[in-house]
Amino acid sequence: MKPTDRPIPPSSPNSSKVPLSEVPTDGKLGTGKVTALAGIAKQSSLEVQPHGSGAGAGVRIALVEDDAGLRRSLERLLELSPGFRCVASCGSGEEALKIIPRNPPDVILMDIHLPNRSGIECAALLRQQLPQLQIIMLTVYNDADTLFKALRAGACGYLLKRARPEEILEAIHEARRGGAPMSSEIARQVVAAFQEPAPAGVPDDGLSRRENEILDLLLQGFANKDIAARLSISVFTVKNHLRHIYEKLHVRSRTDVLLRFRDTRTEAEPKPGGAK
Repeated sequence: MKPTDRPIPPSSPNSSKVPLSEVPTDGKLGTGKVTALAGIAKQSSLEVQPHGSGAGAGVRIALVEDDAGLRRSLERLLELSPGFRCVASCGSGEEALKIIPRNPPDVILMDIHLPNRSGIECAALLRQQLPQLQIIMLTVYNDADTLFKALRAGACGYLLKRARPEEILEAIHEARRGGAPMSSEIARQVVAAFQEPAPAGVPDDGLSRRENEILDLLLQGFANKDIAARLSISVFTVKNHLRHIYEKLHVRSRTDVLLRFRDTRTEAEPKPGGAK
């Protein structure tokens, strides 16, 4: 994780509002202030009516964010933006799992770094109950592994917290239109991931980079302890990755993997005498 991408520390439990006048505007994280929503202070001077006067009008938004100050800033952004309505504001995944299914919103803005139950796990559980739910991850994490875990859990979008307020609002609209809103640098990571060639000889079955590394070593005949030593991870971690690999390859054992790979190589190799 880059120094500028450290998770924002929780606000004081005695304060539920960010003093927006103190928020820096340099667009950098790591100062303990929320820079992503600095523009909300400027929006508050606009001549707009807080949304909610029309019963049931607007896009219904739920917030899941453990930082009380940031959560209040997001609430304020929605209040000052016609066409949006905040219908739930949760400080933990557990709270979200209790409240959101009772009154499902159109879109959820979900933090990843939540206490106890992560935003990724929470998103997966909510999508099991509400398959049509649109979930946008709003986080400081921009590494590829976290990104793809969130998308596999059912998120439709992924924004960094340093996104501008107007970008967050547009992302909500895009999700409602069936799109996949992402911060530009996140979208580049997705493109780069698809441009990376898979390790030689390893079938492409939606495996992560680490899973491909382990599978490649397995196919070379290395035992679990040798794979662990080569990758500087524990044997338990290797076994955990192998379990996921077996699930994705739809096999039950190491032997099944070796047989599947042998069959793949047999099909690819030319037959004697040049027969097709």
